[in-house]
Amino acid sequence: MQRMRHYVFFALFCMDIDFFLKILNIDSTSGTEKTLADVLVSEMSAPGRSVQTFDVGDGTVNVLVSWGTPEVVFCTHLDTVPPYISPSAAVGQDGDDIVCGRGSCDAKGQIFAMYEACKILEAKGHDGFGLLLLAGEETGSFGAKSFREQHPGAEWVIVGEPTDNCMASASKGTKAFEVSFEGKAFHSGYPQYGVSAVEMFNDFMNALRSIGFPHDEVLGDTTWNVGKLISDNPQNILSERLTCRVYFRTTFESDEMVVNVMKNMAGKDARLRFGRRVVQDGSDIVGKDVAMWQKMMSVRALGGDTPTRYETLPGFPVKPVAFGSDAPQLTNFRRKILCGPGSILVAHRPEEHIRLADLEKAVENYVNMYEMLTGGR
Repeated sequence: MQRMRHYVFFALFCMDIDFFLKILNIDSTSGTEKTLADVLVSEMSAPGRSVQTFDVGDGTVNVLVSWGTPEVVFCTHLDTVPPYISPSAAVGQDGDDIVCGRGSCDAKGQIFAMYEACKILEAKGHDGFGLLLLAGEETGSFGAKSFREQHPGAEWVIVGEPTDNCMASASKGTKAFEVSFEGKAFHSGYPQYGVSAVEMFNDFMNALRSIGFPHDEVLGDTTWNVGKLISDNPQNILSERLTCRVYFRTTFESDEMVVNVMKNMAGKDARLRFGRRVVQDGSDIVGKDVAMWQKMMSVRALGGDTPTRYETLPGFPVKPVAFGSDAPQLTNFRRKILCGPGSILVAHRPEEHIRLADLEKAVENYVNMYEMLTGGR
């Protein structure tokens, strides 16, 4: 840690790395982020600033720090995915100093870089900006959904996520569904007398793989993942019930199709059938009769957001991203930028980390963005 402080003193000048380590040492996994919010309220309160908290309704809070009436708001999230991993210093494969630990790049690195940028803007005599820290991003953007009902927003919001300091041109949407299969338990030596919910789930997986979701020229392919998979049957008994969640990353081309497919796939009157082929829009009857697994399947839509295009500014690298964020839910802001330090490829992983040089670049980027958007006022 001493070597890291030495590097920071000579290379990053005024960046307060001790503050970064302080917030990394606080466990703010989803549901516990109020502790971090309380610390940040104390740290960021100062003359000339307005510090407000907004109850989300689930025991967590959003925090808004304002310098004057914000025209530009920097925004990121307080919560991290579990499990909590304490911070440490290391040297990366390229020889650069890095900070490891949960939240280092998603999204405490963004909190740190945005606050450092705000302090620079304050020192330069600027006002009309804010720092918004939201709860519950990792579990459904509950903080963002609450904040848009409690505050009028502003013209610009700059949302911090790990984009390698590139401006995101667009991001994929998300759609989540709860799926269940009802089987009939029976001795596994005589499977012909029962119905396995696990086997029906396998049929569903094969059907889902067979669907040709269209390729999007901007956002690429549609992807999906299965989570919260539960079938608590003994190994010698056919499964009588299986539940799971299916989580889609949708594109401009596929967002509506995903909803149609899942809506029309389940139940004895399912309109989407699997036989000779699968139709593109998930609505017409094609192929054989409704399969047994479809008759025993139920689907409940859990919501999500749509693919989104973002503002970009000249002089910054630009790329699309495949992950979701709070940005689509912040409908109280008129114009949105998505940009931040760190790599999504290490976010949510045990080896999560961020380069100190990337944090420095992010601070510079955020200051430049504000001055470009306001003309340096």
